[in-house]
Amino acid sequence: MPIATRYVFVVSMDVTTEKEALFNEVYDTEHVPLLMKVPGVRSVTRLKTAPAAFMLGGERKPLDGAGQAAYVAIYEIDSPDVLLSKEWAEAVEKGRWPTEVRPFTSNRRHIVRKVL
Repeated sequence: MPIATRYVFVVSMDVTTEKEALFNEVYDTEHVPLLMKVPGVRSVTRLKTAPAAFMLGGERKPLDGAGQAAYVAIYEIDSPDVLLSKEWAEAVEKGRWPTEVRPFTSNRRHIVRKVL
C-alpha cells in the first residue's frame, strides 16, 4: 500500500531478549493505540528484521542486518510538527512504555523522511 502522507517518522530499536514479549505486547496494545489518537498521526506499521538474501551481479548476497536494529516502526504523519505537539508528548509517556519497556531498549534511532 502506498504511503498516504507527506512525511514518515521512522523509529528503530533493539530490545533485551527477556523483555521482547512485553515489548511487543505493550507496543501493539498500548503504545500504538495511544499514538494513533494524536492529531496528524495517520498510520503505524511495525516491522521486524528477517534473515534473507538477494542476487546482485550474479552473486547471492546475504542480508544479515548486522548493526541494524531488529525492530522498526514507521509512523505516517502529516507534518514533523506532530512530533512536537502536546498530544504527542503526553502519549509517549503514558502506559507501561516509559517505565517497563523503554529502559530495556537500545540501538535507538529516530528520523523523519519526506515522501517524494
